[in-house]
Amino acid sequence: MPDLLGINHLTLSTTDLDRLVAYYTEMLGAALAFERAATPSDPRIAVIDVGGNDHLMIVETATAPTTELDPLSRAGWGLRVATYAQLCEVREQILGAGWPVGQIETLPTQWTMTARDPDGRPLDIRAHRPRNASPSPSTG
Repeated sequence: MPDLLGINHLTLSTTDLDRLVAYYTEMLGAALAFERAATPSDPRIAVIDVGGNDHLMIVETATAPTTELDPLSRAGWGLRVATYAQLCEVREQILGAGWPVGQIETLPTQWTMTARDPDGRPLDIRAHRPRNASPSPSTG
């Protein structure tokens, strides 16, 4: 059996493709990889590169997406940055732009915070902790 390498892509729906693409590219540093106009049989889509050979597909629909947290009061999915310092920078950037974002929490294997995208959908943004890390800040 081959080793699993992680998530290859995730698909989100939105009623405003341009707004959501701008959030992920301008606010979080993702890159637009592909965009396709709507056709008579298929909706408009965009694919953004979120790093690490992973992609986020966004599909424009007439129905607003769910904005509920998962059973653990988390987003249920997330994006990752390389370091705690970068996570703090992203948090400050989100706050500076007026978007909602929670405090940074320290978990056994990572630091995490939950933001809300322009559709109100929760998004966890995380940085993995070094395996031999000493205790560090638990809030940002």
